[in-house]
Amino acid sequence: MDDIAALSEFEDYTQQTNKVKVLVERLPESEGLPLPQYATPGSAGMDLYAATDKDITLAPGERALVPTGLKIAVPEGYEAQIRPRSGLALRNGITLVNTPG
Repeated sequence: MDDIAALSEFEDYTQQTNKVKVLVERLPESEGLPLPQYATPGSAGMDLYAATDKDITLAPGERALVPTGLKIAVPEGYEAQIRPRSGLALRNGITLVNTPG
């Protein structure tokens, strides 16, 4: 593919505005928490909150399952990922199992 054709194909792709509907069900333990949302314009991912009424402290090497209080239905052909906030692993040594990178 020559550069002109590649550029044209890229422009066509970037002009698409397909929106995906993701159904979210709030469980009782998430009442009062914000729904997932983009914190700033241009954010790649949404912020997700822990649905717990107490702090969680992990000992070195300890793992914990942290509830979100949400059920989501992602359409076929799409996926949802939970990733750590930037710097969390560096500053606190905390990461998520199966996180890319």
